[in-house]
Amino acid sequence: MSEYAISVASNMGMIAFVALSAYVILVVGEISFGQQAYFGIGAYMSGAATAMWGWPFGLALAVGSLSAAAAAFAIGALTIRLRGLYFAISTLCFAEMLRLWLNSVHVRVEVDGEMVGPDGAEGFGDIRWIFENDVTPLEFMFIIYGLLGAVLAFLLLVERSRLGAALRMVGQDPLLARSQGIDASACKLLAVMFAGLIAGLGGGLYAHFATYIEPNVFNVMLGVHGLAYGLIGGLGTALGPIIGVVLDIGFLEGIRAIQGYRMIVFGGLVAILLIVMPRGILDETRVYRIKRWMRRT
Repeated sequence: MSEYAISVASNMGMIAFVALSAYVILVVGEISFGQQAYFGIGAYMSGAATAMWGWPFGLALAVGSLSAAAAAFAIGALTIRLRGLYFAISTLCFAEMLRLWLNSVHVRVEVDGEMVGPDGAEGFGDIRWIFENDVTPLEFMFIIYGLLGAVLAFLLLVERSRLGAALRMVGQDPLLARSQGIDASACKLLAVMFAGLIAGLGGGLYAHFATYIEPNVFNVMLGVHGLAYGLIGGLGTALGPIIGVVLDIGFLEGIRAIQGYRMIVFGGLVAILLIVMPRGILDETRVYRIKRWMRRT
């Protein structure tokens, strides 16, 4: 593979974590414009763990993911009674507050004679784990897709469980869910926390792949795109957001003729699909039909 192909494929894999995190919240009937915040928390925490504290890569990813999950739990607990537009706006406000706060964070330590750490708007560089351990971009791409595959497999297993059925029932009709003895608030909080963990894991991978991060990377457009991928790909299965990522980054970015108009084409595609397929390409009905056809085959 060429360096460009590896870069695009790696980018698709890392952005897929944001898309999956937004999808988990969509399943419980809410919209989040703030998943980029947990992506950023995971990036900064895991980057600090390896670059500043010298921790192993696996432990750094775990710390970044758990930190993002803890932040998501705290925000979820505060917004648990909010619904619809109010919940969406609250997630956006938190993400923007975090981004602005990161612009004022200056925590640098001396590592091998150089100052390393977040430096406000100047960003956080020298996250050099990939170079210090002689990990090639291709090898790191395999790490990205290995973890993405594990997260995707877990989500597909949850979808076939009673918990998955409960989460979907909460998303479609909270009142009916409560009448069936399901704690809708607990399900929503669990979804928000797990979504934060997924986004944080993707952020940790991004920090070590890019080796440099800054607050403006985690802006509202990252959250909007992550949400759009789930809406395009479909809410019937966790494979839906992956389809959305492939259509945008893999397909539209690969067509050089529309490079200057990619955002226009992407926005038009989202608008058309929401009109024609309100719940995406792989909605619940199509997923059921595909499963039934596979059983017959």
